[in-house]
Amino acid sequence: MELVIQMPALTGDDSELKRSEIKHYFQYCFKRYESLFKTVAKEEAYFIKADPLRHPIIFYYGHTATFFINKLKLAKIIDKRIDAELESIFAVGVDEMSWDDLNEQHYNWPTLSHTQAYREEVYTLVSKLIDTLPLTLPITQDSPWWVILMGVEHENIHLETSSVLIRQLPLTMLQETELWNTCEASGEAPENELLDVAGGRVLLGKGKNADYFGWDNEYGHHEADVPAFKVSRYLVSHAEYLEFVKTGGYENDTFWGEEGIAWRSYTGAKHPLFWIEDESQTSGYRLRTMLSEIPLPMNWPVEVNCLEAEAFCRWLGKKEKKLISLPTEDEYMRLRSVADVPGYTEWSLGTEVPGNIDLRITASSVPVDRYAHNGFYDVVGNVWQWSRTPIYPFEGFAVHPVYDDFTVPTFDGKHNLIKGGSWISCGNLALETSRYAFRRHFYQHAGFRYVESSYDEKVTTNPYTTDSIISQYCHFGWAENRLGVENYPAKCASLIAEYMKEKPKRRAFDIGCAIGRSTFELARHFDEVIGVDFSARFIQEAQKLKESGTLRYVMPTEGELESFHEVSLAQLGLEKERQKVVFWQADACNLKPLFDNFDLIFAGNLLDRLYDPKKFLDSIAPRLNEGGLFVLTSPYTWQEESTPKEKWIGGCKRDGESVSTFEGLTEILEKDFRLIDRRDVPFVIQETARKHQHTIAEMTVWEKQ
Repeated sequence: MELVIQMPALTGDDSELKRSEIKHYFQYCFKRYESLFKTVAKEEAYFIKADPLRHPIIFYYGHTATFFINKLKLAKIIDKRIDAELESIFAVGVDEMSWDDLNEQHYNWPTLSHTQAYREEVYTLVSKLIDTLPLTLPITQDSPWWVILMGVEHENIHLETSSVLIRQLPLTMLQETELWNTCEASGEAPENELLDVAGGRVLLGKGKNADYFGWDNEYGHHEADVPAFKVSRYLVSHAEYLEFVKTGGYENDTFWGEEGIAWRSYTGAKHPLFWIEDESQTSGYRLRTMLSEIPLPMNWPVEVNCLEAEAFCRWLGKKEKKLISLPTEDEYMRLRSVADVPGYTEWSLGTEVPGNIDLRITASSVPVDRYAHNGFYDVVGNVWQWSRTPIYPFEGFAVHPVYDDFTVPTFDGKHNLIKGGSWISCGNLALETSRYAFRRHFYQHAGFRYVESSYDEKVTTNPYTTDSIISQYCHFGWAENRLGVENYPAKCASLIAEYMKEKPKRRAFDIGCAIGRSTFELARHFDEVIGVDFSARFIQEAQKLKESGTLRYVMPTEGELESFHEVSLAQLGLEKERQKVVFWQADACNLKPLFDNFDLIFAGNLLDRLYDPKKFLDSIAPRLNEGGLFVLTSPYTWQEESTPKEKWIGGCKRDGESVSTFEGLTEILEKDFRLIDRRDVPFVIQETARKHQHTIAEMTVWEKQ
């Protein structure tokens, strides 16, 4: 395998040359990802939870391949799946949980050989697509080639996150390989110092005509005038951080914010995660690298989470009597400009790189005084650098329809940006425009540098949801409308309660739950209700409501005027239902096997928006207990942009005869169900104060025989 490869630009003059370049890039990155897992010497290691908050690494091995298929299917580039079961099991990870919110679900993971065979099928399918898809340059965000590049860059992200999980597996199950080897250089750490950075303007964000693939949060516009500040010459080394540990930094609440104290109390942390206590060492510690344990190298950068980095800054500030903190994103980008670090386009083709990045050097950190940039060191590479900036959208931000939940769930004030890349940051992660953010307790190959600064960053986390689609569904689910029509999800839940009167009411499944009103309303009558929706943005709002009991959103009234709304579960008499509901992101046409044993399944206004409604309907009976009810509502508004016409179950001609959706439903369901009722339920969707959509859905109620 080559040691380096260039990330393809979106531009060019020769389509066939670009096709070849993208194919080479895809195949190289796909095989490089597999090479990372060749460091796992024992198959049982694939099924061990290296981190209690995350899946075993078998998930991540399969996940990046299923991502290609799921996104290509969503974008209608392919019309058939390879393995629907695997593409459900490997669909969604758990990387955004709190440290005290363990994932206790039990999964029936496939074997390693099954997963490997699946990866090979994906490799063949995508390679053939690259050979045959029409290619027009430049590649734009609505091009099928964008989805292919998205899959490659998604895998590059997991190249990094998976390496962190491998770093937490027992060494007895791992082995070094030629590509994945550890740096052997170590020594005394240089003494850190604060250097001046002149003030100046930063301009962030890129336009749609940028040369390289980007994630949604990179686009748009942000500018700020950053006043002069001081920043540490080096990343914080093990030696510098060791003083904080040895002087009781982990035991002194003074240096830890409320979140940090709670995390430290829960985990019992007394030092960084990858330090191993060893009294035989002068430092008192050894270091766990990805594939080995070595004496703590004093001149390597320390790797910590954001909470630990913040605590160190408070400690150092008190010790030095200075205003010490992590840099903001603006300050980091100003430092990058002053340090005159070459951009990706200037070094991606050459052998010389400005730092330990892009897997060009080694599969570990290196000493902090190796890569100089105008007097500063490691402005890029070695380890990511925590900032104090919670990720936020630039002006002009817009989601990509094929991956609408890449960043939006992190716009919550709880995810801080990391900057600069690490030794394993490849592709988009190595670009100067990249913006990645993680929960503050998250461990990545991340360290930090510090600043002396009084810069007042103008970033706020808006507590009101302003996304127009989200706001519209919030209002639909949780508000009353001016037309006098009853709240639709609440009405559906009350009707269901009547149908369920004499039946067991243990578990209910709300498919297409949107912002969760029907889920909460069903919980008035059931012991447990699981709500799922395809949109992670909807699930994020529903989960926010479950956690806090309140939800705030903005609705347009007229022109540029808006109204502000707040939902309170307590005011709606739903406070106690918070403990009875669970929300998941899921694809209704490819649900995980664990969703079963229900007394009720409700699918509200979902059927005519599915890409394969018959497949969905065929999957319902096995998930339902004997005598359980399947309640379906829909206005039967079939559209080809949602459902290919050949997949419509009604509202069309078949063999020259008209077939209604109800007739199509009956044909599919009558083998497992008997119809017990059929009725109309109206609903209203408000767009502005004086513009509403008034629609009538049909509710059909089916009892499992």
